[in-house]
Amino acid sequence: MKSLEDLKKMREKALKKVEMRDLDKKYRVVVGMATCGIAAGARPVLNRIVEETSEHNYSCVVTQTGCIGLCVYEPIVEVFDKDGGKTTYVHVTPEKASKILESHIKNDQVLEEYTINSVAK
Repeated sequence: MKSLEDLKKMREKALKKVEMRDLDKKYRVVVGMATCGIAAGARPVLNRIVEETSEHNYSCVVTQTGCIGLCVYEPIVEVFDKDGGKTTYVHVTPEKASKILESHIKNDQVLEEYTINSVAK
């Protein structure tokens, strides 16, 4: 059993690794991979994002998360910039994911038609 102090040290070490990994990247791309996201098709979306990010050397870190809380909009991809801004893309397909990477990550242009703001109106 670890002591509370040991667990705090482990947490700090893990957080430093994440921070170091993000320092040279412009964006963090997060794919919702809870049960609802996976059922809606998030796995092929995540695979496409990982493949194209690697292939084109996009300036982003790709991660996955659990429930985002908006099941009706799955698959969801959130893009966080260095300034703390967040863009939420909804009903993402692998094809839309490619366009999001090209426009938002490569060219710094949000694709408004794929965001939650355009769908929720």
